[in-house]
Amino acid sequence: MRPAVRSFSLGELVDLLGGELHGDRQRLVHQVAPLDSAGPEHIAFLGRDAYRSALEQSRAGAIIVHANLPGSGRALIVSPNPYAYFVRVAGLLNPEPPVLGSVHPSAAVDPAAFVSASAEVGPFVTIGKGARIGERVRLGPGCSIGDFAEVGDDSCLHGNVTIYAHCIIGLRASINAGAVVGSDGFGGAFDQGRWLKMPHIGRVVVGDDVEIGANTTIDRGAMADTVLSDGVKLDNQIQVAHNVQIGAHTTIAGCAGIAGSARIGAYCVIGGGAIVLGHLSLADRVTVSAGTVVTRSLDRPGRYSGIYPTSEHRVWLKSAVGVRKLGEGEGQGRGRSEKRADKAE
Repeated sequence: MRPAVRSFSLGELVDLLGGELHGDRQRLVHQVAPLDSAGPEHIAFLGRDAYRSALEQSRAGAIIVHANLPGSGRALIVSPNPYAYFVRVAGLLNPEPPVLGSVHPSAAVDPAAFVSASAEVGPFVTIGKGARIGERVRLGPGCSIGDFAEVGDDSCLHGNVTIYAHCIIGLRASINAGAVVGSDGFGGAFDQGRWLKMPHIGRVVVGDDVEIGANTTIDRGAMADTVLSDGVKLDNQIQVAHNVQIGAHTTIAGCAGIAGSARIGAYCVIGGGAIVLGHLSLADRVTVSAGTVVTRSLDRPGRYSGIYPTSEHRVWLKSAVGVRKLGEGEGQGRGRSEKRADKAE
């Protein structure tokens, strides 16, 4: 674990973040740590009562909890959401280094680009014609910003991120190494025995406070835009195809794939390795379990799961229909069994 940038007293944390302190206001914490490995210099959190035994064995100097635990014998900060409080404490102890307004000598910046004086442009960055780089933006080594692309204020692009021409990144974006935003989508017309490439003339438009994981790819729209709304969080190695729209504050875990023109609602959660087929719609607050293949639109909130062995398509369809009928008849079968049991008694 890397050392924290600074230490805080428990009193300072409560003054900044709220919460109810049970313990010494002057006690210092120097870093966050997991409950089971924390030492006296650390602050940890207890998310659920199921881990109460771990709390009793922990050596943490302070613990964030959801309710006062009398007799714990240690400093506690009570919060209705211990994990969220813990995340904020971690941010205070480990802030990002300040952005230094500078352009590295090896960077290639087109004369027609606009780069804010407060932006930090790293080595071997390229910035195309008409591009705009906002205030306090950090562009890591090897980033490529295409012609007329925009990167909003306070955004951080780590090494080797590529933003294609005309794409727009909102405020406070965090884009991890190797991500590609605005590559051509996959598709074309089949004619006379060969594929004709479809020119993709849309953009990718990314809202505010969006996070994009390492090596994730987001394709530009074919004619309309691919859109990621405010607060979307994408994990590593995700594929978002052309014309996809993702609603606000949706989270998608690693290696998921969203096919072309799918529409994902707000506050959805899509598990790792899940697939959403093209042109489908997911309502707001839909959760898709890891590894699930979504083959139809989901118009109601809820959790959806489905894993089924691969077979020849016609055989698979027949099997799937049979399994579904078994599920639909389960309640009727149970009722008949209960009636027979009643008669036997």
